[in-house]
Amino acid sequence: MTKFSDLNLNPKVLKAIEEAGYETPTPIQAEAIPHALEGRDVLGIAQTGTGKTASFTLPMLSLLARGRARARMPRSLVLCPTRELAAQVAENFDTYSKHLKLTKALLIGGVSFKEQDKLIDKGVDVLIATPGRLLDHFERGKLLLTGVQIMVVDEADRMLDMGFIPDIERIFSLTPFTRQTLFFSATMAPEIERITNTFLSNPARVEVARQATASETIEQGVVMFKPSRRENADSEKRKLLRALIDREGESCSNAIIFCNRKIDVDVVAKSLMKYGYDAAPIHGDLEQSQRTRTLDGFRAGTLRFLVASDVAARGLDVPAVSHVFNFDVPSHAEDYVHRIGRTGRAGRAGKALMICNPRDEKNLSGVETLIQKEIPRVESPVTFGAPTTDAEAPQGSDDRPAKPRRARSTSRSRGKSEAVQKPTEIIQEAVTEAPTQDEALPEQQDRRNDRQQDRQNERSQDRGPRQGGGASGGRGRQDHGGGPRVVGLGDHLPSFIALSFDERRAS
Repeated sequence: MTKFSDLNLNPKVLKAIEEAGYETPTPIQAEAIPHALEGRDVLGIAQTGTGKTASFTLPMLSLLARGRARARMPRSLVLCPTRELAAQVAENFDTYSKHLKLTKALLIGGVSFKEQDKLIDKGVDVLIATPGRLLDHFERGKLLLTGVQIMVVDEADRMLDMGFIPDIERIFSLTPFTRQTLFFSATMAPEIERITNTFLSNPARVEVARQATASETIEQGVVMFKPSRRENADSEKRKLLRALIDREGESCSNAIIFCNRKIDVDVVAKSLMKYGYDAAPIHGDLEQSQRTRTLDGFRAGTLRFLVASDVAARGLDVPAVSHVFNFDVPSHAEDYVHRIGRTGRAGRAGKALMICNPRDEKNLSGVETLIQKEIPRVESPVTFGAPTTDAEAPQGSDDRPAKPRRARSTSRSRGKSEAVQKPTEIIQEAVTEAPTQDEALPEQQDRRNDRQQDRQNERSQDRGPRQGGGASGGRGRQDHGGGPRVVGLGDHLPSFIALSFDERRAS
């Protein structure tokens, strides 16, 4: 069996490895380190949790042990997709370089530019950075990449998912052509393969496991979840998560709970905390200081449940994670492999459980196609029966009260029904009391004759004042006040209607 002492590493690096308690390299380390020490480009493909970080950290330190860095010109560069992964790589360098006089700088977002500029100005042997912050320093004229001897791209497939490939290509163009490149990824998408063909020179391909496979030490399972009502789906899903945690009991010493959306990360974390679970959220919208404190607490064991987005799915090394819960089926099948890879690391046993809604069955099928195996179905610890009426539904059963069905008040409904009924009654009464057609015709004819006679009288009265040049001057029918005409009075004609405006004033 190969040991680290057989890999021709620097003696001071070997001493640090022994002090860290490691003796035997993982398969990816045993194959990649010798090629890297020879100065060859390396293309490493291995599932998450197999020790890829040490595969480039250890040979880099051995190669950089001799030499000295110059101001603003780092000797090596490590690119990472997330701040957390970059910080973890920096911790690995601190662990294995304790007996070497090498300097490093960590360039990530959420940290002051001023402190980072001070480190770069002094000169660093190892520069660890995220692509965005690295280019920010370069564009400000604080950094030169012409002295880079070794360049590492870690979690390249995650770089592709986050849209960093154009930045990676630009950074490659800023480094010397003679650099040594170490390229590591869990999967090989066509775009990743194009980059490796462009920027790597005759690389040694190291593939220790089939792409996109999960460790055999991880026990997998999926719970098929169907809510009783659509409006209760979210609260019942959180209830199911709590029931799964409770069923695992003491074997669930700590766990990472993955959600697809940042807003769900916050909601699930608050729900767990409300029910007495020691949980905290972590996602990209949180302040870097808060993210760091949360991760430190989870690593130290003071925090039991870490509710996370995919920012924590890649590269984070917390060796003792007992469980991973996928609250959502990941939209991208590759993310499932990375998520569950947070448990069962370094040969340990782990368990990964997932909750699948009916609408997520397509994504579940994509995951099973990728890993080329069916995930065992697990019986749900709780059941959600048929929909109940509002009177039967329990109130406050979850962290959010059940939404009552919208219904009109009894008084309003009664008033509306009465309003609808009254016109009907009136119409019926009118129909009942109305005369027959034969009875109505003579009366209607008399009324028509009366109205015609009234109109003739009005015309004659209106015409008289205009011809006589009365004070009304030509105002016509407005002399009578401009109101509607009175019709339908029959044979009775009030005397004031026949008077002109002047005559009315005189009277």
